[in-house]
Amino acid sequence: MLKSQAFDQFLAVKFPTVKRYGGEGAESMMAFYWELFRCAGETDLSNIVIGMPHRGKLNVLTTLFGTRPAKIFKKFKGYPEFPADAQAMCDIASHFHTSTDVTVGGKTFHLNMLHNPSHLEAVNPVSMGKARAKQLTLADGPYDAQQDVNEYRRSKVLNVQVHGDAAFPGQGINQECLMMANVPHFEVEGTIHLIVNNQVGFTTPAERGRSTRYVSDLAKAIMAPVVHVNADDPEALVGVTKIAVEYRQTFGKDFFIDLNCFRRWGHNELDDPTMTNPLLYKVIHARKSIPDVYAAKLIDAGLFDQADVDAISKSHQNYLTAELQAYEQYEPERTYFDKQWSGLQQPSDEVTVWNTGVDYRLLSHIGQESVKLPEGFNVHPHLQKIHIDARLKRLAEGQRIDWATAEALAIGSLMYQGYNVRLSGEDVGRGTFSQRHAMLVDQQTNEIFIPLNAMAASSPNTGRFELANSILSEEAVLGFEYGMAIDNPNNLVLWEAQFGDFFNGAQIIIDTFLVSGETKWMICNGLVMLLPHGYDGAASEHSSCRMERFLQMTDSRETSPDGDTVNLQVINPSTPAQYFHALRRQMIRNFRKPMVVVAPKTLLRLSDCVSTHSDFAPGTHFQPVLSDPETGARVDPKRVRRVVLCSGKHYYTLQAERKSRQVSDVALVRLESLCPFPVQAVRDELAKYPNAREFVWSQEEHRNMGAWTFVQPRFENMCERRIQYRGRPEAATVAVGVSQWHVKEVEEVIKTTLY
Repeated sequence: MLKSQAFDQFLAVKFPTVKRYGGEGAESMMAFYWELFRCAGETDLSNIVIGMPHRGKLNVLTTLFGTRPAKIFKKFKGYPEFPADAQAMCDIASHFHTSTDVTVGGKTFHLNMLHNPSHLEAVNPVSMGKARAKQLTLADGPYDAQQDVNEYRRSKVLNVQVHGDAAFPGQGINQECLMMANVPHFEVEGTIHLIVNNQVGFTTPAERGRSTRYVSDLAKAIMAPVVHVNADDPEALVGVTKIAVEYRQTFGKDFFIDLNCFRRWGHNELDDPTMTNPLLYKVIHARKSIPDVYAAKLIDAGLFDQADVDAISKSHQNYLTAELQAYEQYEPERTYFDKQWSGLQQPSDEVTVWNTGVDYRLLSHIGQESVKLPEGFNVHPHLQKIHIDARLKRLAEGQRIDWATAEALAIGSLMYQGYNVRLSGEDVGRGTFSQRHAMLVDQQTNEIFIPLNAMAASSPNTGRFELANSILSEEAVLGFEYGMAIDNPNNLVLWEAQFGDFFNGAQIIIDTFLVSGETKWMICNGLVMLLPHGYDGAASEHSSCRMERFLQMTDSRETSPDGDTVNLQVINPSTPAQYFHALRRQMIRNFRKPMVVVAPKTLLRLSDCVSTHSDFAPGTHFQPVLSDPETGARVDPKRVRRVVLCSGKHYYTLQAERKSRQVSDVALVRLESLCPFPVQAVRDELAKYPNAREFVWSQEEHRNMGAWTFVQPRFENMCERRIQYRGRPEAATVAVGVSQWHVKEVEEVIKTTLY
């Protein structure tokens, strides 16, 4: 605690204009962590994963977690925290992380404190997901297949979350996290929570920051024990921390510590809290610090004298002075692409092609295994016909592979290569549109059976398939999946929204972690978001995944070709094989990037939306642009007057009209990849139609939505042609709520596109 205090005092003198979000008034946190580490050694923990906000973070990083103060000082002086060759924009010091081994009492465990954004509490589900991923890697806790039913082996991975007193009751993500705490596929066998209770928010006093008596009352929702501790009694905090670890190890449940403390200054050190809380700060400014109060207690007890106290503070001040003098010599560490991430890298600034095809004999076997049931299993009779029998027939013919089958083949083939696959979201076992049925339920016993895992059990070195039907949450669940994805590149993590537009409930996670984590923190992820999309007359809330918002979040360039370096891939695949290759590509490549899949609804059962066995063969791959299959047949490339670019489901609508009306002078080219924008592939397609004079982008979305505003500048700047718009006009919501209007809009889009 004295070292923490010395750190804050040192920064106040040397960096008086820097917002450090110090630990003054909450130095007892040091006692919590000190005892937590001691208990970790005693209980033989292998990993501790911590999610913590900015308050006091630099104190614990430099005092207990092994981060050199020179790194912090160099950042405060205006230098980047990564080596010069890192493709990173960096972040502020109070968002730093650590990943280090800690040895206490002869026992060593690994400590992860995660990067946190300024959005308070958002890191909590990420820490849970990362802890769960550690358990998966170690075959530990919920993944321990050798558990003794008589003596359960508690997980050696511990999740710890540190909360703020205003944020914990105020941010809804905490309720979502607690509702996941004991749910299969999301529980981490208990989290220890420390609420740093300043008794004031930014400027908001406690009585205006919540409607409950205690800041910790949310914990009552899961009947978690709560102990309220006075920060002036760090010895009591040590004792309670010991109880918290013992409780978690015994019961595998959450435990809360409400640390009643104070905040010496304002929300940051440059903020004057007396403007809004004069009486509170009159008391705070009149009292001694927590370390000084405790030191006086030890002196009174004859255990210390003032010289001892001064020596500790002086020694740490000298250490900090030496670190400040050495900051120019400090070289940023290369903390990424290490350990389980060894062999991966940041990609080059070009689009690479990866062979993701698989021998159809293996795929046929996987497909058959995906619907193979154990003897005596009572499957739903409807599923026997439309799912099992139909899939076996398609596989035998090899000609009409549908979307759900292609997905099963991609997942199963990745498992055969040793990758773990996790599919999470609301109702994903069956699928929102009753298309997947990767999880079957016995109609007599209610028992769940996952055929692909039965296949894995019979094959050594095969990966695990985890189907995680989630609670009705987007933000916490997506944060959890991000945590799973950043821990191990050998885990393909997919999150499926029930409908595409529901992603906006998780916007904080998308903005602050998913699309920016690599450039801020050099933390890569290959998470896949499946967002069902399509204008089918379902009105505003179930029509659009708002692809325009994701396209805006990319760092795609308008005037020069994109490479694999883009921060986010956005694809709108129109065939099952394309989806198959996109999923496999996520793991086969030597880098990881998140991917948004504009996923289908009606295409799941559209008879024309199928692939043949040759589309999956060795040597095949994801194609960023699909040529017009009618070119050279019904469509003479030399007579084409108009080239229409479109994407996804909309192609089939246009193709059906073109075929029925025998339109032969319009070519339909599909952009399967929106980002990276496939400039060269588009140019190659345009070259096939030398006499074309009109170039059109057609979409079913409104003009201020969809891909139009993304495609137009890139097409015109790099393909050097003007392109016209065909689609719905601007609107304030994504779709009309009157079916007759919807039909007229569809007719108008088709007519203006083709004629």
